[in-house]
Amino acid sequence: MSAWFGLDCDLIERLVRALGGLEPAEAAGSPRADGGVEHISEADDNGGHTGIRAAFARAAWTMIAEPGDGVAGLVVGALGPAGALSAVLDRVGPTELQRRILGSEWSSGSGSTSADAESEDPAAIPASRVLGSALERWRPRLVSADLVAACETAIEVGVRLLLPGAPGWHAGFDHLGVHAPHALWLRGSPDVPAEERAIALVGARAASGYGEHVTLEAAAGLVDRGFAIVSGAAYGIDGAAHRAALGSGGLTVAYLAGGVDRPYPAGHDALIRRIREAGGAVISESPCGSTPSKWRFLQRNRLIAAASAATVVVEAGDRSGSINTAGHAASLGRPLGAVPGPVTSPSSAGCHRLIREYAATCVTNAAQMAELAGWTAVDADAQAFASPEERRVRDVMSARSPRTVEALAKASGLSPREVSGVLGALDLAGAVEERERGWVLVGGRP
Repeated sequence: MSAWFGLDCDLIERLVRALGGLEPAEAAGSPRADGGVEHISEADDNGGHTGIRAAFARAAWTMIAEPGDGVAGLVVGALGPAGALSAVLDRVGPTELQRRILGSEWSSGSGSTSADAESEDPAAIPASRVLGSALERWRPRLVSADLVAACETAIEVGVRLLLPGAPGWHAGFDHLGVHAPHALWLRGSPDVPAEERAIALVGARAASGYGEHVTLEAAAGLVDRGFAIVSGAAYGIDGAAHRAALGSGGLTVAYLAGGVDRPYPAGHDALIRRIREAGGAVISESPCGSTPSKWRFLQRNRLIAAASAATVVVEAGDRSGSINTAGHAASLGRPLGAVPGPVTSPSSAGCHRLIREYAATCVTNAAQMAELAGWTAVDADAQAFASPEERRVRDVMSARSPRTVEALAKASGLSPREVSGVLGALDLAGAVEERERGWVLVGGRP
């Protein structure tokens, strides 16, 4: 009976398949010459993301390395997830680990080494002492029973293992370089929106009435423009953004700092469940059973920024964690917006600082926030010459939620006959589209 990681290979294969950690073609197994099916083999140990060993190794790395550990990202990038895990399992020393990295294909393209701790240069190979310190961090956490328990819990509550390159994996995560997540644990719909159709709304936990009002209006307006809302499920601005998106019939995604089996904060248990049930998702790079910590919150923020076309800080004090999210967005080259508030309000001091010192764009409504992500108004120039009836119909239409002629007539104050005439003209111009449940605006993006 073959084994790996001190575990029966059949158990590893069962866990990976139950977690959805393979593409459909690989999930079925590949045929062998003798008519059987190839399962765990040395061919899976090549660093690819579809092999069973590689998938299980990525799950293991989410447990043994803290989020954002650049040394772990470098080692996994050089040796592949399974090869890197094998090096830890084999208890190789730092010198041998460095030798393996230097002999890898990844090293041949980097051409540099570093004698410092986690170098800012993503192509730098850490010195032996840095690798030695990393091995000391990882080995005590490499407990096979704990990983199996986390996987079993994930399967029990319907969590999927999302791997790099798989459907639902944002290309933006790869822009994080060696600090990219090894894998993600997803609870909810795997069909998460692409980052170009998502905007992050973040802000202070101790939100004011002003901040929550702006958030509710912004999230609803962004949903009407076809955007999903990304946030962190915290109290205050995060929670208001998620609730407004749900109330407007839109999609929203929450990134947690702990395991997705442990809703945090506990007071948002019902909200997090609604996010999943409404077709959204709750995602974490820490496995089930993991508890949130200050470090994990700060690292979680980089995923929020990477998964969004733009980040908007609605309300934040000088020391708000959302300033950290803004920093990640800026470092990724993503558009950054900040909502101004009363100059006497400490709750908006962080937003004013972002505008003053970090070149954040001042935004005050959903349209301006959407523009950060490349959205433009439908036929903005033509609307100046539109009839009053056309303007009224456009004003009550949504880019996401189909509405019937009768509903549009009631909302606009026009007769159904007048609405039908306007829709016919807009349809010929390509500005609206009829769907099964009604009419929607189209062409909101170039």
